[in-house]
Formats: sequence, C-alpha cells, structure tokens
Amino acid sequence: MVWLLLAGAILTEVTATICLRLSAGFTRPLPSVVVVIGYLAAFALLSQVLKRGLAVGVAYGIWSAVGVALVALVGVLFLDEALTWVQVVGLVLVIAGVAALQLGAAH
Repeated sequence: MVWLLLAGAILTEVTATICLRLSAGFTRPLPSVVVVIGYLAAFALLSQVLKRGLAVGVAYGIWSAVGVALVALVGVLFLDEALTWVQVVGLVLVIAGVAALQLGAAH
C-alpha cells in the first residue's frame, strides 16, 4: 500500500508541476487550480507514506528523483523542451543515487 501511495504522490506532483508551466504565471484558471490541488494532494499522499513507516530519505529521494525524470520526459515529449546528453546522464545519476539510498535502507 505504501508504494501505491508514493506512486500517487509522484503522479500528482508531476501533474501539478506540468500544470504550473501551463498556467502561464497563474493567468490561466484551470491549470492554476490543478497546480494547487495537485501539490496539496501530493503532500497529503507523501505524508501518508511517511506515516506508514517508509524512511523520509528514501521516500523523498524516490519522490523527487522519479518526479524530476517524469517532468523532464513530459517536457521533451509534449512541451517541445530539449534534453541534452549531459542532462540525461544527470537524471541517471540521480536515479542511481536514490537506488543506493533504497539499498542502504534495506541493510
């Protein structure tokens, strides 16, 4: 259950972040509302993950790394943003670091 809650936190945060870009500085109402609701939902879900015992370093690491990777991917696929090889390597390193956090927490 904790992993489903974390996935929900990640997806709502990514949705809110993409809508932040689409809100054009909070001048467009619908994306602006999604931003506020999305971030509130993301933090509520993340708090439930922590309440159920997942270590904060692991939970936040996974939440932020997967979120960053998904936002970058959505930016490339749907928002005409570029992603250089240096950025791709950076994303891989972030994900590897989070994996190391998770492996370290298991021991």
